[in-house]
Amino acid sequence: MTAAPPAPAPDAALARRPGSLRVLWLLAVLGVLVALMAASVAVGSRDVDWSDVVAALGGSTENIGQAAVTKRIPRTLLAVAVGAALGLSGAVMQGVTRNPLADPGVLGINMGASLAVVAGIAWFGLFSATSIIWVAIAGAALAAVFVYAVGSLGRGGPTPLKLALAGAATAAALTSFVTAVALPRGDIAESVQSWEIGGVGGATFTAIGTVLPFLAVGFAVSLLSARSLNSLALGDELAAGLGERVALARGVAALGSVLLCGAATAVAGPIGFVGLVVPHLCRLLIGVDHRWLLPFSALTGACLLTATDVLGRIVARPAEIDVGIITALVGAPFFIWVVRRQKVREL
Repeated sequence: MTAAPPAPAPDAALARRPGSLRVLWLLAVLGVLVALMAASVAVGSRDVDWSDVVAALGGSTENIGQAAVTKRIPRTLLAVAVGAALGLSGAVMQGVTRNPLADPGVLGINMGASLAVVAGIAWFGLFSATSIIWVAIAGAALAAVFVYAVGSLGRGGPTPLKLALAGAATAAALTSFVTAVALPRGDIAESVQSWEIGGVGGATFTAIGTVLPFLAVGFAVSLLSARSLNSLALGDELAAGLGERVALARGVAALGSVLLCGAATAVAGPIGFVGLVVPHLCRLLIGVDHRWLLPFSALTGACLLTATDVLGRIVARPAEIDVGIITALVGAPFFIWVVRRQKVREL
């Protein structure tokens, strides 16, 4: 009697998902995103009729309802753009570090961007939107390099646990530095405190137009790194044996991720946990192939942030709750679940 063949590993089973199933999931997520965008322009402190929504989309502002919809359109577009950037950034970070806990917030990269922005405004008088984005990207890059360097110390190199601990400690320290920089400056303290929560409520078409080129470059670099991330998932030695220049591939992918999270933080504040939750959910649905995982993570991140923005307007009417608070409420329990389930092993 022959022994039964061993069961395939979970990752191998996910990787063999048929292309037709992936396409169906992709179409489903696109449909959900369209529905959420429609809800985002229709739902708020004031409910509006669909006739007003249609009229406002055509440029009309004849009544209060149409004017409200006109204000919600850039907010919706910013939520989609930032959510897509954070979801894609998290997926790339997890692929680069092979760390299931990697996320711009967990690794302290968002707070590096935040500290750079706050210091630039407080000490150097930076108020130009473009200069703030550049400073945020620089701060995110410095924080990423620092956390990776600290997490690489000691035996075993940059293990998931050491990277998560280094990121958490760095984020806590940078948060204290942000407070220390902003508190003595009463003229900026209130606006900095509001921005630090993370939200899309102040969106304008001007802000979207300014940040869009940075996000576009980040998207392009990240998506073009998909094949390299598939090679890195096999391990550095095997990837090198397949002809991959490991250091260059990891650096280029990391650059795309830093561009995305730095630009997103500059325009919406340090919104956490989107980049942690989204890639894990997407792997369950479409597998581990980064050629599918990366665009799927972008779309799912857009859905998540748009949904949390709509939820924040519903649960606190006539006021609203910023998306950074809701993503933290959703993401913190998920972070604990991932730690317990994954045993902080590598991807």
